[in-house]
Amino acid sequence: MGSAPRTSVYVDAFNLFFGSLKKTPYRWLDLQALCQTYLPANDITAIKYFTALVSARPDDPQQPVRQQTYLRAIETLPTVQIIYGHYLSHKVMARLANPPEKGSAFVKVIKTEEKGSDVNLATHLLHDAHLDVFDVAVIISNDSDLLEPIKLVRSDLGKKVGVLNPQKRASRAILPHIDFIKKIRPGALARSQFPNVIHDPTQGTITKPRVW
Repeated sequence: MGSAPRTSVYVDAFNLFFGSLKKTPYRWLDLQALCQTYLPANDITAIKYFTALVSARPDDPQQPVRQQTYLRAIETLPTVQIIYGHYLSHKVMARLANPPEKGSAFVKVIKTEEKGSDVNLATHLLHDAHLDVFDVAVIISNDSDLLEPIKLVRSDLGKKVGVLNPQKRASRAILPHIDFIKKIRPGALARSQFPNVIHDPTQGTITKPRVW
């Protein structure tokens, strides 16, 4: 029998959160445990987590505190590396779903977008493939913008690429160009939670946020 394939995992945190975690009790997620659940025959050598730091909002002033607590938690995992992008907020005009009979059908809203994470993920995926640090790359995302780097990693560099899909449906653009896909399900998320209190010599004691 051959050795377990060296596997690097690339996590689009925004895609994972809004696809599988938002409004669930599973946000205190142990990424290593989740990956081992879905990839039991693989040697998971690296998990790269691509995110951006959030800001406090009037309706949720504790959001940055919860995020920082979670980032400390995943930094206790020896395989995890966090790579940061940034959020950009700007005002845009948007049409109302149910416009009034009188007055404007448009309102000005604040639109917040995550910038850099998809580019960072694609860059690390390609760079790591060139450095031959993995046999298999696993992407936790359903973003079709990653199609071109996926194709290059497979066709030009001879690596296998799989997807752990956090969304309800798989991207039709990506499906023909990957070796496997597995949907992230609530049962696996439930089994892959950190303990409520983590004791770590580097990060100290980390307690799950009360409203997490």
